Amino acid sequence: MLTGMTEEDWAITLHVFEMCLSHRGDKGRDNRRFLEAVHYFTVHNITWRALPREFGNWNGVWKRFWRLSQTGTFDVFFEILAELSQTAHIVQMFDSTVARAHVSAAGAKGAGK
Repeated sequence: MLTGMTEEDWAITLHVFEMCLSHRGDKGRDNRRFLEAVHYFTVHNITWRALPREFGNWNGVWKRFWRLSQTGTFDVFFEILAELSQTAHIVQMFDSTVARAHVSAAGAKGAGK
């Protein structure tokens, strides 16, 4: 994996993640494997269906990810991790999304003119 995380990092991450989880409903069986699956999904920019079998059934991983996203669990999780970090204040995010307008939106002449 491309995580570069030590076992100590994983212990902290899993502890914080488990604190953020709801105490209601079905519990995930392997939180580390789930987080590694989500990491693999984002790093390799794949579809959920392309998730390797080692992470379990792709649909189960996706459903769990979707449910946790809807409840705001990841928002709390990343907020707490940032508070625990000594270097989070120097991290900057860049979005590579490009939005292009249609040619006619740029002021091109219409067909009738």
